[in-house]
Parts: sequence; structure tokens; C-alpha cells
Amino acid sequence: QVILEESGGGLVQAGGSLRLSCAASVITFRDYSTAWFRQAPGMQRELVASISSAGVTNYIDSVKGRFTISRDNGKNLVYLQMNNLNPEDTAIYLCGAVRVRGGSGRFSPPAADNYNYWGQGTQVTVSA
Repeated sequence: QVILEESGGGLVQAGGSLRLSCAASVITFRDYSTAWFRQAPGMQRELVASISSAGVTNYIDSVKGRFTISRDNGKNLVYLQMNNLNPEDTAIYLCGAVRVRGGSGRFSPPAADNYNYWGQGTQVTVSA
């Protein structure tokens, strides 16, 4: 059974930083596209950043220059470094993974429906 587990969330003041981690059992992240999504109360799950199996990264515009997604293949971890946080970043952050077959390994699906493995999420709260 594939299990993803997020950690690193918490309460931080605006302008602060957090680093989220996603650990996996059974699957190897370097063979998967992995993404961080977030979901605020009453809102749809939103893609924040993704990293393909080949290491190509993508970000939504609102986090570009502030967030960095990375992967440690030796530890089988995916990180989301979040800097200069603001209250609009408050949400549950979830890690998703999907094996994209074929192609060059440079593509990560943008839609949550395309990801078939999920963690339970970690709460990030940014106070003004």
C-alpha cells in the first residue's frame, strides 16, 4: 500500500518561512511526478508546485519567487520550501504523486484528478 506523509506545517507570521516534506512508502519519487496542492476551507484543491520525474518544476504565479519544490532521491523525499509567506497561503497542503508513463519525463499533470496517491495533508497557517 502506497502511503504519502506530509510534515512541516505550522503557524507562522507573515513574511516567515516553512519547509514542508513529503515522504513515501513503496513508490520511488524519482519515477513519479509529484506535486504540492493546497486546499483552503470551501475552496477547490489548487496546484501549488510540481516536479516531474525528470526534475522539471512548475509553479503557480502567486508563489513564483517565494516557493521552491525539490526532491532528494537518496532520501526519497519531496520538499516545498516556502518563503515570504502571507495570509493568503493559509491552507492544508497535500502531496500527490502519479506515474506518468511514456514521454520524456518532463511533464507533470496540473489537475488534482490526475494524481492517484495522496497524503493526509499538513496545515499551514499564516497570521497577519
